[in-house]
Amino acid sequence: MFGSDPLEELAIPDGTHVREHDLVTDGDVLVGGQSDVELGVRGADVIAGERVNFGGDIEADGDCRLDMWCDVDGNVLVGQDAYLGERVHVDGQLIVSGDLDIGDDVEVERGFEANGWIVIRNPMPTIVFLFVYLSQLLRIGEEEAAEEVVDEFLADDRELEPVVVPRGADVSDDAWRVSTPATVGDDCRMHGNVRATEIEVGAGTEIFGSLRAREDVRVGPETVVHGDVTTKGGDVVVSPGSHVRGDISCENCELSEAAEVDGAIRARGETNFTAVPEGFEATGGAGATATSTGGDADEASPADPEAAVVPFGEGELTTETAPAVIPLSESERDWNDPAATNGDGVEGVIAEAEKQ
Repeated sequence: MFGSDPLEELAIPDGTHVREHDLVTDGDVLVGGQSDVELGVRGADVIAGERVNFGGDIEADGDCRLDMWCDVDGNVLVGQDAYLGERVHVDGQLIVSGDLDIGDDVEVERGFEANGWIVIRNPMPTIVFLFVYLSQLLRIGEEEAAEEVVDEFLADDRELEPVVVPRGADVSDDAWRVSTPATVGDDCRMHGNVRATEIEVGAGTEIFGSLRAREDVRVGPETVVHGDVTTKGGDVVVSPGSHVRGDISCENCELSEAAEVDGAIRARGETNFTAVPEGFEATGGAGATATSTGGDADEASPADPEAAVVPFGEGELTTETAPAVIPLSESERDWNDPAATNGDGVEGVIAEAEKQ
């Protein structure tokens, strides 16, 4: 009924900015259990599973739900309601604009404030609450009401996709380490190296770090990667207009002619260069080396790419070259001049060479 696990991959939606100390998004933030997030979090709703550690403040415009044994090294500011499970620890202040549902043995070092109701109990986990609620509705014969609840919980009508951090992840300004696939959307800005089973990066994104995966890695158009792109056993695809400022190591590499790689390309299999798509025009922000607008060759712009290797016999030398060896009789140098032979003359130089 519930489909696939929503926490089965690291998902960074479009327009997300991950700064050195904060993860900022307009959508929700979902963090799987037993994860370490050494960053502050700012979003709409913030939901975390058991034993999640946050290394900064939590700012939720909507609701905030922290399951048992969570630890927040900062303040928790909630625009609506807050739910704190058993033995949650908050190192700073807890300020809630709505209701506060709090469990046993919760520690808030600098006090808390709520404008609504404050209920001290152990909040029921969301998924358990949903099953209990549905079972009660079905028990009293309210099938239509149960269907409406299921549709409301499962409907994918969000205007913005959430940031999803899978279970057991390790997130910091140095690296994002997960044991699942990772997807980074368009127009994102991230600090830190990305480590996952496979990685896909959208268009117009800038990553201040490297990409490393066990399987395939795909770099979208107009994306800049300030580091290496490495895969243990998969392929790497670099789209037009992208700029990889480090090395590429992979099984097979597919590189666009309108992309740029500053480092070396090490492919155990094949390295293929793909033509620039018709109508593609690089913006220049990703350091693209060429652009193409289609049409005839006579109308091509000066930035159209030129072949780096020309078959023997088809190229044209643009400058005249001097012969590498000139006969002695045709040389302009005066070999009888003592200054040209260190005072020995040409006969002395020949005699010295014959001795050796």
